[in-house]
Amino acid sequence: MNLRILVFFFIGLFIFIIDTGLNSDESSKDIYISDQELSSLLSAWTSQVGRAPTDEEVVNIINNLVQEEILYREALLLGLDQEDRIIKRRLAQKLTFLKQETMPVDPTEQELLDFYESNKAKYFMPPTYSFKHHYFSKESNAIERANNSLNALIDGDMELTGDPFFLGKNFNQNTAAEIERSFGASFLSAFDQPKLNQWSGPHESAFGEHLLFITDTSDGFFPPWNKIAAKVTQDYVTKTQDDAVNLYLNEIKSQYRVIINPNYQF
Repeated sequence: MNLRILVFFFIGLFIFIIDTGLNSDESSKDIYISDQELSSLLSAWTSQVGRAPTDEEVVNIINNLVQEEILYREALLLGLDQEDRIIKRRLAQKLTFLKQETMPVDPTEQELLDFYESNKAKYFMPPTYSFKHHYFSKESNAIERANNSLNALIDGDMELTGDPFFLGKNFNQNTAAEIERSFGASFLSAFDQPKLNQWSGPHESAFGEHLLFITDTSDGFFPPWNKIAAKVTQDYVTKTQDDAVNLYLNEIKSQYRVIINPNYQF
């Protein structure tokens, strides 16, 4: 009888030990703070404040860390991490950063040159235009007013009064893309074959009519290598890191199945 009790006792003890070992991470109330974590916290504090923390401040730093860890664990026990888009996004970003950091960040010069040649169009500096203009709102008989004003300018009348333009009258070294953003696509035709230092128009924009005076243009060009090497390096590293994340995703995507209600009305 005693032997049977002992056998059941040891079997129960064995099961308890196994269960505790398997679930120790979930039920443990121990908070272990590593030397590395402490050093990182104190170093970050010193960088932000500009001096080393006092003994009292060190205690406060540790207390804050412990409180944060306790709240974090209790939140997990309550399932507060479930269906939270912010938490999911943050964890996804963290895994992305981890995968990016596994890639080498010191490419060879030949790798950079090959990358540059493959993406050369990205580094082309487009033509620019410097100009001034007079604006005539489409709500106020714009074409007629603009034509009358152009004739006055040609005749030497400098008392021209147009309408206020919200971006101002003078533009310096703007690219075609910047001009389009400011005036709309229709205005770009005024720069097809620009004639310098003379008034022209009216030119239609998204806002009305304009008289245009182009003062300077510059041709597009490829910058010399020494001017863009740092930019190319950064772009290469970024693309390499992104490729690492995409490779990782492609490797594990097949393990997941996406299910969407076929009757959902988008």
